[in-house]
Amino acid sequence: MQLDERKLKILQAIIRNYLETGEPVGSRTISKYTDLSLSSATIRNEMADLEELGYIIQPHTSAGRIPSDKGYRLYVDTMMESKVHEVDEMKELLTQKTDRIELLLQQVAKLLAVNTNYATMVSTPKYKHKKVKFLQLAEVDTTQILAVIVLDGNIVKNKMIHINDELDKETILKMNILLNTFLNGLDITEINLSVIQKMKEQAGVHSSIVNDILDAVAQAIKEEDDLEIYTSGATNILKYPELSDRERASELLSAFEEKKMLTDFIAESNEHEDNKGIQVYIGDESPVKTMKDCSVVTATYEIEDGVTGTIGIIGPKRMDYEKVVSTLKTLTGQLDDIFKNKT
Repeated sequence: MQLDERKLKILQAIIRNYLETGEPVGSRTISKYTDLSLSSATIRNEMADLEELGYIIQPHTSAGRIPSDKGYRLYVDTMMESKVHEVDEMKELLTQKTDRIELLLQQVAKLLAVNTNYATMVSTPKYKHKKVKFLQLAEVDTTQILAVIVLDGNIVKNKMIHINDELDKETILKMNILLNTFLNGLDITEINLSVIQKMKEQAGVHSSIVNDILDAVAQAIKEEDDLEIYTSGATNILKYPELSDRERASELLSAFEEKKMLTDFIAESNEHEDNKGIQVYIGDESPVKTMKDCSVVTATYEIEDGVTGTIGIIGPKRMDYEKVVSTLKTLTGQLDDIFKNKT
């Protein structure tokens, strides 16, 4: 059943009032809160209909109503104004264009927590295709060489490789040419037995080094598969009475401290193209069990084509969705601009 304008306005008033106070909302409060000029009796009848339809619930007898997950979902999907407000502090930080992406993302998590008064998480970028862009061997001493491995997205990994026999400069040059001829532009899955065999044949007496270098490449790519998450503002959750009881708060804080569930959540979201952009998970919609009493809003930022990360804000189900979504829209837009200007 589609709600008429009056029911929508009353539901909106209930949600907004509950967001502000955290207290069940009665008909008298709504009569003062809206411009409908309705009597308390009429509002009670409308609230009864909304309750029957599952948009609000009555937590206690003779108490007011609070929004249900279904009510929040309707609010998020149909009532949220699409506004983008500039966040001055955020813009000032982001326009510094720090060269260290990790540092920038840590600062973003902290700033979001302060700005929204909720808990936040930011993941490092995820690369869909991890291809070898360039390889460079350099002599360190008679027993080891340094392999500089550059992956797509200009990710640089340095790996030390121990050698049994000293390599002269001419041999190192030939090895560099060989490695880049065969590996440039290949994903780890494309470095098959045929490629390895051909490389070893051309390496001749130095074929054993090929194995060591391929192990270093595989390790470098695996390191990029390890998703890192920066969090901030976990204790903000304790400010909301419905989340602050001992057991619930302990579970939530553990999720932020250990990060395993957050990592699984983001990794699962990254697997589905439909989860790009801004997503809102309300209550039981959240795949993180300890967050069934929370709402989680996520957004995707993009460094370049195929290279994306996730920003998330976690708070009570009565969170200020408009502010959160507006803030995330502004933030992801600014991050996209910064990363595009870097490339």
